[in-house]
Amino acid sequence: MQFQGRSRRKLTGGRLSAFRKKRKAELGRLPANTNIGTPRRQEIDARGNKGKTRALSIDEVTVSKGGKSVLATIENVVSNPANLNYVRRNVITKGAVIETSEGLARVTSRPGQTGQVNAVLVEEEGL
Repeated sequence: MQFQGRSRRKLTGGRLSAFRKKRKAELGRLPANTNIGTPRRQEIDARGNKGKTRALSIDEVTVSKGGKSVLATIENVVSNPANLNYVRRNVITKGAVIETSEGLARVTSRPGQTGQVNAVLVEEEGL
């Protein structure tokens, strides 16, 4: 688990004294790093009375084209502005451009949070 609360250090590098213990609300997790492959999902307990579904690996995408949605297969990750290393590792995040059976598409959903991949078709010149 990762901690997303206040740092124990000042900007200058000096120590800050702790004014309270860690809280569950400050809890964080490592990224899902959704890959291309056979579908694997993980249920995660979230705040409130809700849960999240993480897509650890997935091979299908819902592509929106011309106002209609089509189910397509994911073939490759072409570019990913979040991290250039994700292209080599075929990691899918929001904003990634993927190659599908319908053509190039930009991911509009967050697979690590929703457990599914939604995308919109893009023109090849406008990458």
